[in-house]
Amino acid sequence: MKKPELLAPAGDWSSLKTAIQYGADAVYFGIKQMNMRYNADNFEYLELPKIMKLLHENNIKGYLALNVIFYDDELNKIRKIIEKAKSSGVDAVILWDMAALKIAKEYDLDIHISTQASVANIEAVKMYWQIGAKRIVLARECSLSSIKNIVQQMKKEKINCQIETFVHGAMCVSLSGRCFLSHDAFNLSANRGQCIQPCRREYLITDIQEEDKKYIIGQDYVMSAKDLCTIDFIDKIIKTGIHSFKIEGRMRPPEYVREVVRSYREAIDAFFDNSLDKDKKEKIKQRLAKAYNRGFTDGFYFEKPKDIGARIGTSKNEKIFSGEVKKYYNRIGVAEVKIKNCSIKQGDDLLFYGKNTPADIVKADEMQMEHKKIKKAEKGDLVAIKVPFKVRRNDKVFLYNLKKEG
Repeated sequence: MKKPELLAPAGDWSSLKTAIQYGADAVYFGIKQMNMRYNADNFEYLELPKIMKLLHENNIKGYLALNVIFYDDELNKIRKIIEKAKSSGVDAVILWDMAALKIAKEYDLDIHISTQASVANIEAVKMYWQIGAKRIVLARECSLSSIKNIVQQMKKEKINCQIETFVHGAMCVSLSGRCFLSHDAFNLSANRGQCIQPCRREYLITDIQEEDKKYIIGQDYVMSAKDLCTIDFIDKIIKTGIHSFKIEGRMRPPEYVREVVRSYREAIDAFFDNSLDKDKKEKIKQRLAKAYNRGFTDGFYFEKPKDIGARIGTSKNEKIFSGEVKKYYNRIGVAEVKIKNCSIKQGDDLLFYGKNTPADIVKADEMQMEHKKIKKAEKGDLVAIKVPFKVRRNDKVFLYNLKKEG
């Protein structure tokens, strides 16, 4: 049995470097305005060579998401991006617009069919393979048994195409990209990656017969789905023979990428060394709950979700901006941090990251001011903190402790 690829999201440079550090086999990312996460930081077209150089130096593959619909006046721009992707060594382009597919084929780039195409049966798989697809990201609505049947059928018919599925992250209450709520309310199209998720908000419901009767829908966010989490049955997914396990989250912060990538890396590796048991799964799941989530669901893997569970996004850990790195002394492993917001005290967990720094966490066991040990640093202080990993000037520093109950 072949170990599946672990595919991580990168919405910015810090997330990209965090995915590399914590065990991703591949990373997917988007160019500004041309992918399904329009509101992520994304990357500039001219950064493609730099991105791919960094990934390939770390033996990690890079996939460019061009997974929205395109209009006539954008085709020259798409051609320019795909040409740059080819010269930069991009390993594959994720798409579903047939014009983008045609251009990608002209440049002999590997093509991955986006989940936006809603492929959910063997005939659709066969059709996309016949026109050049190297991989297909199946629809989120596929069950585990249907995925298994598709993979078995592909082997039987000798269809040399890879299958990718989502294993973790946000789910849409509609078919992804087909919801018109954002477009109707704000003129921002989900098909263009611009959805601002009005489904995640509180709503005031008014009784049309008695207008003074109004209700806030907020404790249960009726349109906001829980996040997919497959740790409880990751072994069953591995056994289907799926080639790539995809994590959603290009809109999520770097610490989310850190927690989720390392958790699924541990689970996959544990399965292959026969150490993945119920206790380990539970410990990993508890760790995942520390990162931003809306509660967890099995998605469509076993049956149609009965309780989408609509919850506002939360995490067990609280992230509060504290300050910025002013200097890092590499030889002694000490960072000078200017406290700009909330105070920090000895024993606090501190989260560091920046454009060129992966997200990482250290406990503030040792702090000094003017070469004297201190137990607390207040707003305005310049404090020296022992940090065993390299940080850089202007990196952000956050308190990252467990939330207090109540």
